[in-house]
Amino acid sequence: MEDREYSDLGLKAGLEIHQQLNTKHKLFCKCPTIIRESNESIKSFSRRLHVTMSEMGEVDRAALEEDQRGKKFRYLSFDSTCLVEDDEEPPGELNEEALEIALEIALLLGMKPLDQVHVMRKMVIDGSNTSGFQRTALVAQGGEIMTENGVVRLGDLMIEEESAKRVKESGSETTYSLDRMGIPLVEISTMPDIKTPKQAQETASKIGMILRSTGRVKRGIGTIRQDINISIKNGSRVELKGVQRLEDIEDIIEIEIGRQKNLIGIRNELENRDFEVGEITEVTSVFNKTNCELIKKNIDKKGIVIAIPLKGFQGLLGQQIAPGRRLGTEMSDYAKKYGVGGIFHTDELPGYGITEEEISEIRKIGGLDGQDAFALLAEENKIVNEAGYAVSIRAKNCIEDIPEETRGVKEDCTSRYMRPLPGEARMYPETDILPIVINTEGITIRETLEDKIERYQKEFFIDGDLATQIAFSEKMLLFEKATQMGIKPTVAIDILENKYKELRREKIPVENISDENFEGVFELIASKELVREGINELLQLIAEEPSLTAIEAFEMKGMKMVGKNDVKEVVIKVVELNLNKIEEEGKGCFSALMGECMAQLRGKAEGSTISLILKEEIDKRS
Repeated sequence: MEDREYSDLGLKAGLEIHQQLNTKHKLFCKCPTIIRESNESIKSFSRRLHVTMSEMGEVDRAALEEDQRGKKFRYLSFDSTCLVEDDEEPPGELNEEALEIALEIALLLGMKPLDQVHVMRKMVIDGSNTSGFQRTALVAQGGEIMTENGVVRLGDLMIEEESAKRVKESGSETTYSLDRMGIPLVEISTMPDIKTPKQAQETASKIGMILRSTGRVKRGIGTIRQDINISIKNGSRVELKGVQRLEDIEDIIEIEIGRQKNLIGIRNELENRDFEVGEITEVTSVFNKTNCELIKKNIDKKGIVIAIPLKGFQGLLGQQIAPGRRLGTEMSDYAKKYGVGGIFHTDELPGYGITEEEISEIRKIGGLDGQDAFALLAEENKIVNEAGYAVSIRAKNCIEDIPEETRGVKEDCTSRYMRPLPGEARMYPETDILPIVINTEGITIRETLEDKIERYQKEFFIDGDLATQIAFSEKMLLFEKATQMGIKPTVAIDILENKYKELRREKIPVENISDENFEGVFELIASKELVREGINELLQLIAEEPSLTAIEAFEMKGMKMVGKNDVKEVVIKVVELNLNKIEEEGKGCFSALMGECMAQLRGKAEGSTISLILKEEIDKRS
C-alpha cells in the first residue's frame, strides 16, 4: 500500500515500548531480578481481586469487566521473592539504580525529566499484580524520533514494576509466578504521529537501539514488548498488546487495518438489512436428544443452552475479517472471557452434530427467517448467561462504532479480544512512597548504537556489517572488554558471535557460559596461553560444566601451550609413520597429515606453527 493510501484511510498509530531494566534489585524491594527456570515454589496462596472507584467516584471499564468474570488467582512464591510481591508488606523506596537508568534513557531520547517523581497506583485486576494495581511513575516527557517519514514526537517515559508471569489457566483459576513481578521497566510512549506501518517499525527500531545503547537493559525474549495504538477513519482506537518481534510490526498493523475495514463493511451491510439483536433465550429442551457431544456434555453436568437471535446477520458471522478469523470468532472471544469454550453460529451449521431439525426449531422459537442468524452457547447457568450477554453487546456494536479494545497479538500477527480500552479512572496516588526529587547531575549519557557502529569502524578498522553485528549483539559489552584486554576485534567477534552460534547449533548449552568465563577465556588468549584452535573445545567444556572457571577448564583439558621443539617432535613422529604416503602422494598428503598433527596438538599450539613445521618435514622427505 502506498503512503497516500494510508493517508486516505486516516491511519493514526502510536507506540508504547516496555523494556525491562538490568538492575541488581527489583523496583521496590531487594529481591533479585532473575526469572526462575522452574515453577517449584516454596509456597502458594490465592486471591480474588475486586474493582474499586477512583478518587472521582468513577469505575474503570476494563477493571469492571475483569471483576465481573469472578476469577480466582493463585500465586507462586520462591526463595527469591519476598512479602512485597505477596502484598503482605509495604513497598520499600524506589530503586535508585533503576531511576538512574531511566533518566539516562530519557536524556538519550532528548526528553525533559520532571522535577519530582510521584509514584502512582494503576488499577490492574487481571491477576497480574497481587495488590490489584501496578506501581508506576512519570519520569520525563517530550523528545522526538526522526524517521524517513518525518518526526514522531515522544510522549511520556514512565518507570514501573513488571507484572507477574502467567503460568497456567485452569477453569476459573489462573496461576501466576511472582519471580518476574517487580522487575523495573521503563515504558516509553509516542504521540499518534505514525502514519504508515513502515514508520511504526522504524520508530520502534530506533527507540530499541537507544535502549540497548545504555548496556543496562535486559535482553532476550519477553524483556521488551511493543504495544501499538491504531485507528483509521470511521474506525476506533485499538491497543494491540504484547508485540514481541520487531519485524512483525508492519504485518500486525496491516492486518488490523484490514480487520477494521472489514468491520466497517459489515456495519454498512447491516444498515441495509432489518437488523436486531434479540433477547437471550434458553433452548436446552431442543437438544435433549442431540448428537452434539459438546452440548450433550454440558447438559449432562446440569448446564443449559442459550440462543441469541441475530436478525439480519445471516452470512455475516462467517465473513472473514482477518486471516483465519471471522466475525463469529470475534464474538466467540467475548464469550471465552467468561469461561465458555466458544459459540456455534448458523453460518457454520449444520455441523458439530447439530442437525437441520434443531436449527429449524430454534429459528421457530426466535421468530427468525432465512436472513436471520443465531448464536448458541452451552455451559453452567451463571457462566453461560454472562457470556451470552457479552456476545449480545458485541453483536449490537456491529451496527455502532467498532469497539475500543485492548487486543492480544498472536503468533500469526492477528489479534484477539482481551478487554475494553482502559479509561482515566484507574490511577490514584501511592501513599506508601514519598515523592523523589530528580537530580540529573552525574548521569552518564552513553553513545548511541549509531555512534558506536561508526566508532567501531574507525577504531578497529572493521567493515560496517561486522560493526553493526557486534553493536546490536547482547555481547557488545563483552566485546569492548575483550578489546581493552588486547584481543583483536575480529577474534573477539568470532568468539562471541560465530563460535557461540556454532556451539548452540550443535545443542551445546552455551547460555551456561557466564560473562566472567568469557573474560577468563580472553585473559588466556591475551596471555598467549590459549591458542585459537582450542577455543571451541574450551567453551564447550565450560558450557557443559558451568561451575568451572575458564582457568580450571583450561587446566582440565591440558591445553597448556607447548614449545616449538615439542611441536616438532610430534610432527616428526606423524611424518615417520606416514613415509609411504609421502612417497606416493608427495605434498598432496599435507591435509591428511595436518589433521593427525592437529588431533594431537589441538589447543596446545598455533595451527600456523604446526603447518610450517609439517611442510618443512614433508619437503625433506619428498
